[in-house]
Formats: sequence, C-alpha cells, structure tokens
Amino acid sequence: MRAERASKPLVSQRLPDFPWDKLTAHAATARSHPDGVCDLSVGTPVDPTPQVVQDALREAADSPGYPTTIGLEATRRAAIDWLARRHGVSGLGLDGVLPVIGSKELIASMAVHLGIGAGDLVGYPALAYPTYEVGAALAGADSLATDSLTAFGPRTPRLLWINSPANPSGRVLPLEHLRKVVDWCRERGTLLVSDECYLECAWEGDAPLSVLDPQVNGGSLDGILAVHSLSKRSNLAGYRCAFVAGDPAVVGELLAVRKNLGLQMPAPQQRAMIAALEDDDHVAEQHARYAARRATLRAALEAAGFRIDHSEASLYLWATRGQDCWTTVSELAERGILVAPGEFYGAAGREHVRVAFTATDERVEAAAARLRG
Repeated sequence: MRAERASKPLVSQRLPDFPWDKLTAHAATARSHPDGVCDLSVGTPVDPTPQVVQDALREAADSPGYPTTIGLEATRRAAIDWLARRHGVSGLGLDGVLPVIGSKELIASMAVHLGIGAGDLVGYPALAYPTYEVGAALAGADSLATDSLTAFGPRTPRLLWINSPANPSGRVLPLEHLRKVVDWCRERGTLLVSDECYLECAWEGDAPLSVLDPQVNGGSLDGILAVHSLSKRSNLAGYRCAFVAGDPAVVGELLAVRKNLGLQMPAPQQRAMIAALEDDDHVAEQHARYAARRATLRAALEAAGFRIDHSEASLYLWATRGQDCWTTVSELAERGILVAPGEFYGAAGREHVRVAFTATDERVEAAAARLRG
C-alpha cells in the first residue's frame, strides 16, 4: 500500500510551474533602480476602496453566525439588478446566482466541482489567464489552448472557457462570435463559462457583451455561466468578492458541492458587495483614473517603438517590439519598469509584454518618463 501511494504523482506535480516565479530576477533588477521600481506587471488595484463599500463593511462587522453557501438573498438580488441595469441581462433568477470567495478560486476549482476529470477535455483561449489550465490539471483532465473551435476535432470538451474582455490582450469578442460559440457548445452539450471580470473596463470600440445577454444567448441561459469579480471595477481585490451566474441547474450543482466543502462568502463581505453593485458613481470615477493612466502609458510606449495590439478593454496594454518577450522584459527592467512577459499567457504571446496601468499616477508618470528618456 505504501509503495502504491508513493508511485502516484503529487498534486503539485500535475500543475504547471507558477509563472511569476520566473520573473524574480527581473523584478530584483527593476527594484534596484535609483528612483524605485515602476511595477506594471500585476493588475492589482492601488486606489482606495470606495467609501460606500468601506461603510457597508463596518456596519456589518457584527457577524457572529455562520453565513450560508448560497449567500444572502440581498446579495444575489444586487447581482441580478446590476447585470440587468448595466449589461442588459434578463431572465436571471435568484437560483441562478452564487456568491464566491474571489473569482480565481472558482475558476481553479470549477472542473473538480463539476466532476470533470481523467479522459475529459477542457478548452480555453490560446492567450489566457493561466488559472484555466491549472483548473484542468488539478482535475486530471486534458486541456487545449485554442481560439479555433475546429481545433477540437472529434473530441468534445466538457467545459469551454472564454474570456472577454481578455486577459492579457484586452481583446473584446464581438456579438457574432459569442453567438457562434454559444450555439457550438449547445449542439455538443459543452458547458460554456465566460470569464467577464473586465466587463466594465472598456476604452475603445463596441461595448463588451456578457454571454448572459439575450442578444448572445437567444433568451436562454441553458448551458452557460458567467463569472464576475468586483476586484477590478470596485478596488475590492482584498475583499475577495465575486459571483457566478447563469444556468440554474449548473449553479445548483456548484452549490451542492460547495455546501459540502463549507465554501461560504463571509456576511460582512456580502454587505460590502451589495453596496458596490448598487453604486455606479465610484465605477465612473475609477474608470476615469484608469483611462488617464492608460493614455499616458500608451503614448509613451508608442513613442518608444512599441506597437499596441488589441487592448480595447481590460486593465492592460498588450505591447510588442517584435522581439522575444524576455528580451523586452529585461530591457525594461534595466529602466526600473517591471512588466509581464507574454509567454506567461501562452505560446502566442512570445513577442508581447503585458503592461498594467493599475499603478499610481506618480508611478505611471515615472514609467512614461523613463520610456521617453
């Protein structure tokens, strides 16, 4: 028995290498700059959490009892109302929404929680947030990174991830493409999950659409889910507030599993989430901050010889000078600017870097000056 156990690979050995570990030496170089590092590598919010949210959290601080996995009805109602008000979603009921403890844990555990495993296939974009691959590996499933539905050949994926607006490229999928993907998945019985955490971070072109929009799904939520996070739109990364919405049957399956695991969003965070979803003013204010930082960095990058591809939404500029991404990372680190190599997001990103504009105004201006210098 002991020998049999030892012969099985550890769970950690099934997972891809944690990409950010590869950036350590370049980070040290950038931090050694005499005027400090301009860290544009990670899209973490730096601006204050909105006052209306902080107030709601304080008012809910007395919370001695256990929360429920399904969450407060008020939390789910706030999510439904927000999706309807801001993104044209209709037909969503209370049984089609589930609050979760940050979107990353949901994405990483989705396949496991839905019983996807060995012999099953999970698809995700060719340029992608690494956690889609991690979730498939954790479940022991096969995975395929592709933007082409024909690439699956005779195999039918159990789960297909899409991400619009996309990380890292900021690409927005048009209505016609979203409709095609929905139809393709329904014809094959594939669960379609759309990661939409940047839906309110749009800058150019047509407004991004949720897969829950009836224009996309024909008025039916069958076989589709959308994942939403408040980390980006509301500076709530530290609160771990997110939710999944869509097909009530699939949401119910996730709920049943998560009940057994005791995965519950704390009640004070739920009250904060309600306040954030009900207030649009702070979103407009933060959007304006990011728009200004984006414009500053884009102009400086283009003046330094970079081409910006896609980037019509999200919190990043997808930049290239036509060279290996690690060469670009190294050159920018010498100037005290730390960016993410495109290779982190798939082989298709080998000549790009991802430049976040979530740093402070002062650090963004400093980075722009170094790029121009």
